[in-house]
Amino acid sequence: MSSTTSDPDPGGTGLEVTEAAASEALDLLTGEGMDTDVAGLRLFVQQGGCAGLSYGMRFEHEPEEEDNVFERHDLRVFVDGASIDYVEGSVLDYEGGLQGAGFHVENPNVVSECGCGESFRT
Repeated sequence: MSSTTSDPDPGGTGLEVTEAAASEALDLLTGEGMDTDVAGLRLFVQQGGCAGLSYGMRFEHEPEEEDNVFERHDLRVFVDGASIDYVEGSVLDYEGGLQGAGFHVENPNVVSECGCGESFRT
């Protein structure tokens, strides 16, 4: 693991996770029978969408050796080296409601987003 961060970073670097996002992800991880002491949520950026880039998320049993690992509210978040430049300083949040529930990334690096909000450009 190239970095492990446990405390909030007031300088805006790294990755923050809201309590709502951590709670939801931990519930889902536990529901999948994964060990939350080792397993975590992978956040990555991939080519795609009408604006050029999009976020991806999945659960993984453990981080890869080169991953950046952020621990927030007992949730481990894994970000690969290629994606960290795109998401640095972002906040991962979870919202529920009538318009649908889900995780979303508040990213200060985004220059523009597509109309549906599913992809972005930096």
